[in-house]
Amino acid sequence: MKQRAILSKFSMPQVVVNRNGGVAPKLSNRPAKKKNRVSLNIRQEAQNLVLLTIGTLIAALGYSLFQVPYNLAAGGISGVSIIINHFTGWPVGMMILVMNIPLLILGFFYLGRWPFVFRTVLAVFIFSVTTDLFLLYLRDFLPEYPLTDDILLSAVYGGLVGGIGGGLVYRSGSTIGGTGIIGRILQHKTGIPLSQIYLYTDGIIVLTAGAVFGWEVALYALLTLFLGGIASDYTLEGPSSVRTATIITNRGEELSQALMAGLGRGISQWQITGSYTGETHTMLNCTIYRPQVNDLKRIVADIDSNAFVTIGVAHQALGFGFMPLKH
Repeated sequence: MKQRAILSKFSMPQVVVNRNGGVAPKLSNRPAKKKNRVSLNIRQEAQNLVLLTIGTLIAALGYSLFQVPYNLAAGGISGVSIIINHFTGWPVGMMILVMNIPLLILGFFYLGRWPFVFRTVLAVFIFSVTTDLFLLYLRDFLPEYPLTDDILLSAVYGGLVGGIGGGLVYRSGSTIGGTGIIGRILQHKTGIPLSQIYLYTDGIIVLTAGAVFGWEVALYALLTLFLGGIASDYTLEGPSSVRTATIITNRGEELSQALMAGLGRGISQWQITGSYTGETHTMLNCTIYRPQVNDLKRIVADIDSNAFVTIGVAHQALGFGFMPLKH
């Protein structure tokens, strides 16, 4: 009996007695896991808020330094504010905030309610207030304002700086409001691609700016809009550092082993049939870093010089051997 008691003490799981007199395993690690998960969520949310704040400040600085002085109304609510400011003299930041209010209400009902509204309201508020503050005090801190007399430089840097700021805001999971809200609602309701919706909304605003400020200014505004989109995408997705390679070969196993040994990357393979010849081949697929492209081509040429190779561009690779899925 004593031996059985000792064995049961070490071999049986710990139990607790429930109200009905039954027993259940004691789950002592659940509170710790839940606490860790809550801590991780809080840390992630704090990082997103920091990204949102920094991105919004950068976007407001680019808008104040380069777009407003030359009336570069490059689409969006910010472009509409520049047009209205030309006729009324009202502060552009205040108008951005006021015009975003009805859009935020629409976004509340169609794009996620409180999570959407909280982040977007914060971004819009920071952008609007800091824009007016920058326009009010930059003249006192800078040796000359605007920074350059060249409108082309202003158009280029307005797009780049504003795009970098917008990309950081997008990475935080938010937007700076404006026509982006309209675009997402229309896409949700109609299925029209966002790029097409932005082309219509921003195009109308730029055309209006051309009629008000002259068509040369409108052309510069289009350049700002275009560069802003490129800079925003680059900031959001990062540089294209990975490549995907597809190889069709008759020496699949040998080539697969050589690529794994030479590149240190996993290889996927399938048996395929060519539609034209009806012959069976092996298709290999792997993801590599950009500097490994020449090594891949060399290995393939050494093993099977008759292989067919295509190499594509990918923005990100997540998982084993690359960036982790969870940060």
